[in-house]
Amino acid sequence: MAKSVLDRFKIRKGKVFEAPLEEAFGRLVTPFEEFIHRQSSSGILLMLSALAALIIANSPLQDTYKHLLHMPISLGTGDWELSLSLHHWINDGLMAIFFFLVGLELKREFLVGELSDLRQAVLPVMAAIGGMLVPALVYTSFNIGGEAGRGWGIPMATDIAFAVGCIALLGNRVPRAVVTFLVALAIVDDLGAILVIAIWYTEQVNVIALIASGSLIVIMGLLNAAGVRRSSAYVFLGILLWYGLYLAGVHATLAGVITAMALPAKPKYDPVAFSTFVKDIIRSFDRCFRPGDKIIANDALRARVMALGNGVSLAQSPLQRMETRLHIPVGFLVIPIFALANAGIPFDSFSSSAAVFNPVTLGVIGGLVFGKLVGIVGATWIGWKLGWGRLPKAANFQHIIGVALLAGIGFTMSIFIAELAFSSQYELLIQAKAGILLASVIAGTAGFLVLRNAPATTTTDDEEAQGDDFDYPTQSLSQ
Repeated sequence: MAKSVLDRFKIRKGKVFEAPLEEAFGRLVTPFEEFIHRQSSSGILLMLSALAALIIANSPLQDTYKHLLHMPISLGTGDWELSLSLHHWINDGLMAIFFFLVGLELKREFLVGELSDLRQAVLPVMAAIGGMLVPALVYTSFNIGGEAGRGWGIPMATDIAFAVGCIALLGNRVPRAVVTFLVALAIVDDLGAILVIAIWYTEQVNVIALIASGSLIVIMGLLNAAGVRRSSAYVFLGILLWYGLYLAGVHATLAGVITAMALPAKPKYDPVAFSTFVKDIIRSFDRCFRPGDKIIANDALRARVMALGNGVSLAQSPLQRMETRLHIPVGFLVIPIFALANAGIPFDSFSSSAAVFNPVTLGVIGGLVFGKLVGIVGATWIGWKLGWGRLPKAANFQHIIGVALLAGIGFTMSIFIAELAFSSQYELLIQAKAGILLASVIAGTAGFLVLRNAPATTTTDDEEAQGDDFDYPTQSLSQ
């Protein structure tokens, strides 16, 4: 792990307190911190959670596992009560936090990220569209008509955490721009999955609840327009919106995306104003300081330190602050819990040829592996040939093929859509999940091998500078 920010400066005057065991404790904690912030860590934890779910679902604990997931949990006060199973609380409630983070990432990408530059955005957007349409067509070709056809949205999704976790394991063998391409593609893919959920996987609509939900969205927009910057106000309205959409019959997790879109994206201070503010605070601090003073005993000094802290917060937008806060809890708590609750598939699902060679499983595998490959590579090639966009720097089509295969890891989003498509059809749900797991293993392994054998690149001085201690970009879920 890189040195702390304080270590980057030479302290010429004053004292820096060093506790006797501070350095020793730091040596113990640093490896854990490195793991938490490493790009591949959330993908590794997700993989372990899925493996744990598979083991539990095929062990003597399988009945306890099922009973626990179907255990009702109620919230209520007075005459009001909301009762859902633990499984529904995870998929409808906890995953709303995941979608909130996805919404924050989407908004940032379109405002200031890779998707804000049309020239840079064309190929990832085209690749994402191709990577959604072709898999859906492949699945539909296996399941024309009948109840299984409802699962056409399953192979459209890409699991960002797994995909970029795999690519991160290759380090500098993969150009940084290729990783950016995959992230931008996955972000657009997420937007597509959100639209699919909102439009095609919504049951009967309660018009009154939908109107109430629309009113909450309008209130959020008015708060944003009025310059309200407290994230707590939006989160509170987002919780009410979640309940409103739940009553309306629209999938409640969409409340997370809508709330994220309403959150202000502009900081209070621009860089010039922030620099001026900090200099003024420091000058004021120096004027108030007297030799021998301690901050804890001097109210004037403490007030200026607190003002400086508030200023640092105001130099970041509410969107940026919230996104930064959510990455670790979502990547290391929400998604692993989702995997633990949804990846438990009995191995007898794979015990016969009929269990694997059925239209649903084959459609999911074909869509995620073959459909993603053809759709992403084909759309990228067309956009590149027509001159609408340019390939990532230092990349060739072998890298694009590797990225297309990694995009076939549909795990989290694919399972989520499968739960919506086949919520009341257990056999079809198990077949779909079996296809998702098999496809994710095939696509992940193939993509890793293709990128591993692609022309290696070296990190440039500019790239090193971008990765130093002073670069604190918001880490994508995929990262």
